[in-house]
Amino acid sequence: MTEQAAFPRAGFLRRLAAIIYDALVALAVFMVAGILITVLLIILLENGVLDKNGYQHSMEVIGHSRALSTLIFSWGVIWTVGFFLWFWRNGGQTIGMRAWRLRLFSTNDKPMGYGRALLRLVCSLGGLGTLLVLVDIKNKQSLQDRLAQTEMLVLTKDANHHKSWKNL
Repeated sequence: MTEQAAFPRAGFLRRLAAIIYDALVALAVFMVAGILITVLLIILLENGVLDKNGYQHSMEVIGHSRALSTLIFSWGVIWTVGFFLWFWRNGGQTIGMRAWRLRLFSTNDKPMGYGRALLRLVCSLGGLGTLLVLVDIKNKQSLQDRLAQTEMLVLTKDANHHKSWKNL
């Protein structure tokens, strides 16, 4: 039997609490990434590396340029997606999951790779896939769990300590 057999599957409320916690952290990641690329663009515009197209201030250029606005937004999304993928791949827990003692485990004995983590993220539908846990009372599996062949388990306090983790 595998190590996850000792832990119960997570219910909806615990998952929801972790989602809210992680949404706040993901928002912070998105904002910091956006600030960093905006500062970089301002430096490039002010030093003449990028053309201001007749605008006097760099923020006017950024505000009126669909391409630059899209770049800033996309950069933030990439970092936010990377936040989830990296944490799920390296330890099976995001910060919110760790706070609520939740951890992802594979149900097919294959390690969690970035591809499967991305599949899980896309299939979560922004958290809406977790609503399936309310319907699937017996198995407590979300849409993303089913499609990515993972399960979300509630750890004990001792098992939640990173030193007790084994490779996924």
